[in-house]
Amino acid sequence: MAETMDKVYPLDKIRNIGIIAHIDAGKTTTTERILYYTGKSHRIGDIDDGNTQMDWMAQEKERGITIQSAATTCFWRDHRINIIDTPGHVDFTAEVERSLRVLDGGVIVLDGSQGVEPQSETVFRQAQKYDVPLLFFVNKLDKVGGDFIMSLGSISEKLTKKGLAIQLPIGLESGFIGSVDLVTMKAYRFEGADGGDVVEFDIPEDMLEDAKKYRSIMVEKVAESDDALIEKYLGGEDLTIEEIKAGLRKMTISTQIYPVFCGSALSNKGIQKVLDGIIDYLPSPRDVPAIKATKVETGEEIHISSEENGPFTALAFKIQTDPYVGRLTYFRVYSGKATAGSYIYNATSDKKERIGRILLMHANHREEIKEITAGEIAAGVGLESSTGDTLCSEDQKVLLDKISFSEPVIGIVIEPKTKADRDKMSQVIKKFLEEDPTLQIKTNIETGQTLLYGMGELHLDIIVDRMKREFGLDINTGRPQVAYRETIRKTVEQEGKYIRQSGGRGQYGHVFIKVEPLERGEGFKFVDKIVGGAIPREYIPAVEKGIKEAAESGVIAGYPLVDFQVTLFDGSFHEVDSSEMAFKMAAIEAMRDAQRSADTFLLEPIMKVEVITPEEFMGDVIGNLSSKRGKIESTEQKGNARIIISKVPLAEMFGYATELRGMTQGRASFVMEPSHYEEVPANIADTLSKDNIRH
Repeated sequence: MAETMDKVYPLDKIRNIGIIAHIDAGKTTTTERILYYTGKSHRIGDIDDGNTQMDWMAQEKERGITIQSAATTCFWRDHRINIIDTPGHVDFTAEVERSLRVLDGGVIVLDGSQGVEPQSETVFRQAQKYDVPLLFFVNKLDKVGGDFIMSLGSISEKLTKKGLAIQLPIGLESGFIGSVDLVTMKAYRFEGADGGDVVEFDIPEDMLEDAKKYRSIMVEKVAESDDALIEKYLGGEDLTIEEIKAGLRKMTISTQIYPVFCGSALSNKGIQKVLDGIIDYLPSPRDVPAIKATKVETGEEIHISSEENGPFTALAFKIQTDPYVGRLTYFRVYSGKATAGSYIYNATSDKKERIGRILLMHANHREEIKEITAGEIAAGVGLESSTGDTLCSEDQKVLLDKISFSEPVIGIVIEPKTKADRDKMSQVIKKFLEEDPTLQIKTNIETGQTLLYGMGELHLDIIVDRMKREFGLDINTGRPQVAYRETIRKTVEQEGKYIRQSGGRGQYGHVFIKVEPLERGEGFKFVDKIVGGAIPREYIPAVEKGIKEAAESGVIAGYPLVDFQVTLFDGSFHEVDSSEMAFKMAAIEAMRDAQRSADTFLLEPIMKVEVITPEEFMGDVIGNLSSKRGKIESTEQKGNARIIISKVPLAEMFGYATELRGMTQGRASFVMEPSHYEEVPANIADTLSKDNIRH
């Protein structure tokens, strides 16, 4: 049971959902309307006015975009809905990733004039990774070019064949007034200044044929959910509304279908029906499959169901610094309960932690509660957990799968202007690294410069802006730099020996390793093949640690080494002089020598770039992308515009926004996201190596 606002909600009356979308699809506007119609807010927030509840950061208000995922709770039809509103910009994809990891369902908002856009594809793939059931909300149908059928087709073409219309719009563009519910075969319009009066009426005559056609498609699909229903359907009997709803729910939860709704959040049309859809079709914590966990002591795999009385199990998915209460740890409870002031066990860090206070969050506002139970999402004060840590009871120590994040692709030099700022900067950076797992900080050993790496120019721009505003840091920044990687072409075997003797106890570590290349994107693997006690078991982790440390700085230009496997197959030790430190140093030496012999080469990040341009500029745009070592993958027509999809090295894309404006009279736009890493051409690699030597 979950308790808030003096009311207890059973698990089957709770929904944990995310609102996700491409930038500018109307996601935050949709969320604001949801809060208004559920009574959570008493006025409708507007992005243009900068008074939205969920986009509360100064940077969000100024730029009109969501940067940080924000959590809130609202109530509809005697159900409790926990909502996480996520960013739409690709630079903040990590916020979507960690939110989807702990949510039970989601609503993908599409711009009805654009259909599926690049970031819609990204978030859909993320949702699929975690098997998250989804609804689609085709928004902005009152906009010029708003087209529900086109948007439905783009879902089928670009995402999945499982999109299923359960509504049809009445009118389009300026004539859009409401929707036909294909389940009840009733029409609805939304009246009053705020669209709060939902008026039922008969389906317009000119829409009856289309409504029957799309209902027939829906009913046929629903019949497949159950043997009794398919028998009834094939026997020519009509399915009842209750049977249709039950079938839709069952198939949505099992991701066999994705119901598609329609409306316009800005003009207050259709949101109430989306809320109904969340309750009717998206799962409660009880409906989702039990989550996989590993017992700490035995390594045994178990499954944990959402039970209020089970052993406490939760996942920390977000860290945030609050100016009033300090460090907040957001966590989702999968089983059991936790009370404020109690101790829990952090299985990831192997230590006990105390939950000082438990807070229900509404964007940047808080409501203190005494207890949190299975199925709930809240923030804890006093915890020292990191993103992805498993929190559990000491009676059942388990580890949940961690949350994986993409590697950062771009960096900038940050330099404090004064000594006082230098001392302060390291503390501030530590806070940001705790909050944001896609940030990385490195120090150039030769120059002493601090390099901050992130997911894109906007991401880094926001971080630097926050450093200045929130913490009063006075810093200079350098030009953006590409986050290159190094990898190997050949398999080599290498010996590493670390022997020191300077009076008293010495140091002795000795290893033989085999280093071999992996496929692109496989990262790092360590294989222990020590037999017969050649190296004592307690020193093996130190060897792995040494290899990882050596791989942080490659031999060509000092970039991290990726996509390789190291097998530890032999070595020796000294009964007295061997230590963890000695084996770590031996591994570092072996790894560095191996890199020099393994035909190391540079990799660069390749971006997927999607340009939307008027047709008359298409030739110029393609020519320009080709000159940047870009590979054109496809072009497609969209109204009077052309969409050009290409893969371009990130190193060539700095300043592209200005270039594109210049060659298209400001009429083209583009989005890009990380795609993969590729080998750097030899002439460019040579330059990078020389630059590194010079610096």
